[in-house]
Amino acid sequence: MPEGHTLHRLARLHQRRFGRTAVVVSSPQGRFADGAAAVSGQIFKRATAWGKHLFHHYDGGRVVHIHLGLYGAFTEWPVPAELALPLPVGQVRMRIIGAQYGTDLRGPTVCELITEPEIVDVIAKLGPDPLRPDADASLAWKRITKSRRPIGALLMDQTVMAGVGNVYRSELLFRHGIDPYLPGTQLDAAEFDAMWTDLVALMKVGVRRGKIVVVRPEHDHGAPSYRTGRPRTYVYRRAGEPCRICGTPVRTAELEGRNLFWCPTCQS
Repeated sequence: MPEGHTLHRLARLHQRRFGRTAVVVSSPQGRFADGAAAVSGQIFKRATAWGKHLFHHYDGGRVVHIHLGLYGAFTEWPVPAELALPLPVGQVRMRIIGAQYGTDLRGPTVCELITEPEIVDVIAKLGPDPLRPDADASLAWKRITKSRRPIGALLMDQTVMAGVGNVYRSELLFRHGIDPYLPGTQLDAAEFDAMWTDLVALMKVGVRRGKIVVVRPEHDHGAPSYRTGRPRTYVYRRAGEPCRICGTPVRTAELEGRNLFWCPTCQS
């Protein structure tokens, strides 16, 4: 599932491609036909993101709310000057065509038409987003300190902190030497502040570079990534491989339905 930096990066891209211009919106698949018809031909005012949620804002107060889920993805293509537009490939839920670029959305968990006031209802269910300048870290801290759930589960809870996925969760805890099974009530304020500051910096790098970068240069000794094209990590998807710091085999276990990765020595 895409993590929060991906959605913020998409928001910036769509703002550049379509912002402040009239766009043509359709639903080749048909499942978003009514919503597409309601905004097609309207001015695409702006694109914003909160956690793993993307919002396309149109004139008239209409908003397309998108959550990519596990399988959702946008593909972009240049609008040809003279030739016909490319035919949709696969099940395209939504197609947007601007003056120079088009984009197709496939496989999202959510693609729905809402109004500007209804965005408040979506955001009310989410925790603070580390990538937003208005993020209030104290809200996440309060929710963590009131829970005895493991910190490894709380970081993935979008009502606690919006946008953190499995990679950032595992890597952040490793970078700060925190046992993923530590109850939230036992995390101290200094540890939380350090993690929040680090998370903001890491996710900003993700937005800027378009990939997750978590391994410090002094710890990256050229060992292969766990899969070509995937991020180089300390522990994520490195189960059984030696820890980059101490050499202890990285462990994995299922925590609240998601695979967790950690070093039992560095995070003891």
